[in-house]
Amino acid sequence: MSATQEAPGAGTAAGTEPARRKLVEVHDLKLYFPIYGGLLRRQVGNVKAVDGVSFDIYEGETLGIVGESGCGKSTCGRAVLRLYELTEGSVVIEGEDIAKLAPEKLRRKRPSMQMVFQDPQASLNPRMTVAGIIGEPLDEHTDWNRARKLERIYELMDAVGLNRDFANRYPHAFSGGQRQRIGIARALALNPRFIVCDEPIAALDVSIQAQVVNLLEELQDQFGLTYMFISHDLSMVKHIADRVAVMYLGKIIELAPVDALYAQPLHPYTEALMSAVPEPDPSMENRKDRIVLKGDVPSPSNPPKGCNFCTRCPKVMDICREIEPEYREYAPGHFAACHLLDNNTKAGPTGAARHEHNQTSIQQGEDA
Repeated sequence: MSATQEAPGAGTAAGTEPARRKLVEVHDLKLYFPIYGGLLRRQVGNVKAVDGVSFDIYEGETLGIVGESGCGKSTCGRAVLRLYELTEGSVVIEGEDIAKLAPEKLRRKRPSMQMVFQDPQASLNPRMTVAGIIGEPLDEHTDWNRARKLERIYELMDAVGLNRDFANRYPHAFSGGQRQRIGIARALALNPRFIVCDEPIAALDVSIQAQVVNLLEELQDQFGLTYMFISHDLSMVKHIADRVAVMYLGKIIELAPVDALYAQPLHPYTEALMSAVPEPDPSMENRKDRIVLKGDVPSPSNPPKGCNFCTRCPKVMDICREIEPEYREYAPGHFAACHLLDNNTKAGPTGAARHEHNQTSIQQGEDA
């Protein structure tokens, strides 16, 4: 997509000027869940689900969030919409820090930011009809009469490809893909600017996944939507996203334009993820080097000292176990947090040589 070149910056570091306005600005976002123990149920620790995340999302673009299960990507999406109370940090949406909004002001802000949930069956009330589900946001946030609401419901059903005759049916009568279309229609009811898509295709059949993703792209063009697209399907993220952020153990360890990230990942964890993406050409798949990470993901309640990835990294160094790497820009719009990328470190293929190659390739892409 063109937004990859128009809005490459990550916002928190200097050196890149976005061509378009920032719609969402997340700075040092932390979300900790307390752990209670002992006879008196005192707090004995925290689960650091999201630990110091920063990024921007520009108008009309799709920011993909990827990572293993348990890395904090879904929790991050919910925190950005303030479905949880934040531990620290700010989330500025259309110039307002929603982390500081009082409940009534936050309620009035809700129409501009919505969510498409992962499980289309669990997210729909089985006792409500399709018209009731799609029209519920209108009941809550508008004073429209019944005729106007019904007209809007039919418009939304048309937009997501649902037959109007289905309006009085219940969710159990539909397939998974149709249920997700109902959820998308509900998210669009109040004309939001920003939508968090929390693994919207994970619970769907493979044959239906492409249909839902294509629908999201069509709606983005039609309504000028901005997406935060959370997924573990790296192939689908490559298709829909303009930029991609890679999360590991509650932190963003790499963020870049989608083409740059998939062509030349900088972080060893990103390399391992990309090596797992299947190639459509069997001969290329057979020649590809698969990077298998050893060990288990550390507990977010007790992350390792230094780099979070040091316990599983195949290129770990002594400094990785002692000092947390700085998250900074290594090429235009390409950010990462890894000691291998430090110019003062004797780095392998993912170090200084790759950094220099990546700068050249991205610059050539921009010139083209």
